[in-house]
Amino acid sequence: MRNLIGARLSPQLQAQGIKFVANQFREMGLTAIDLPSLQSMQTAEEGDLSGLEIGTVDLAGVSGLLSPHAEEREQATASICRQIEELATFGAKTAFVCLVPQAAHQPISESLDYFTETFPVVAEACERHEVRIAIEGWPGPAPYYPTLGYTPEVWREMFHRVRSPYIGLCYDPSHLVRLGIDYLRVLDEFQDRIFHCHGKDTEILKDGQYLYGGLPARLSIPERFSEGSWRYCIPGTGEVNWGKIASKLSRIGYGACVSIELEDIRFWGSAEDELRGIQCAFRHLAQYFA
Repeated sequence: MRNLIGARLSPQLQAQGIKFVANQFREMGLTAIDLPSLQSMQTAEEGDLSGLEIGTVDLAGVSGLLSPHAEEREQATASICRQIEELATFGAKTAFVCLVPQAAHQPISESLDYFTETFPVVAEACERHEVRIAIEGWPGPAPYYPTLGYTPEVWREMFHRVRSPYIGLCYDPSHLVRLGIDYLRVLDEFQDRIFHCHGKDTEILKDGQYLYGGLPARLSIPERFSEGSWRYCIPGTGEVNWGKIASKLSRIGYGACVSIELEDIRFWGSAEDELRGIQCAFRHLAQYFA
């Protein structure tokens, strides 16, 4: 099964505007784009995205869904439902969220209770407008790692409490590798919940692993996109076997987008650097998905 290959908008590229980015992606051979906001979709001129499928669109104000304040949860739920309705009017099929609470120290068990309250309402809006939500598995910032939904333990409970088939995952193996989770087994267990896929990798740094173990460095400051014992990188330069992922995704019938998420310090700092990183990532992924 052929998959679209797209990319998220890295910072310097995003600053150039959607029209510039879309032209660059098309010239590169990409066939999809992830948009950072509903507003970016609304303001795109007619034809700007011609030839590119929309992979996901980021929802705004997501942290309010996990707020300890009932009024704020209610307002956030209403806002998310409105955004879902608007996405549907533009033809978008998948919304992207990362469930990071406002307070970094908020326990995941508490966030899960708020999720249980707010997401049935959100799921109803998704079902009504046929828009799916892909939940990103970034653990969140150290030392609390407060994000809701980045391990199989928590995913099982989330999907038990909110059973809607419109609530699923943005599969990103880079996070699973750094956590020591079997990224291929995840595709087996949660195959019906894989709505989107990020093309990002992780390199395990052996010297850092010896110095820090599996925890962040305590005395030194790691480079960006790293905690010392690992670093995010473009596909093909880390631990992920993309050929095996492509095979698994094909077997489970995944037909959506593989979207490059550029978080590699070697390709950072300018629009030119970011385009070069996306191009290198695309060349590797195209061996398996294009």
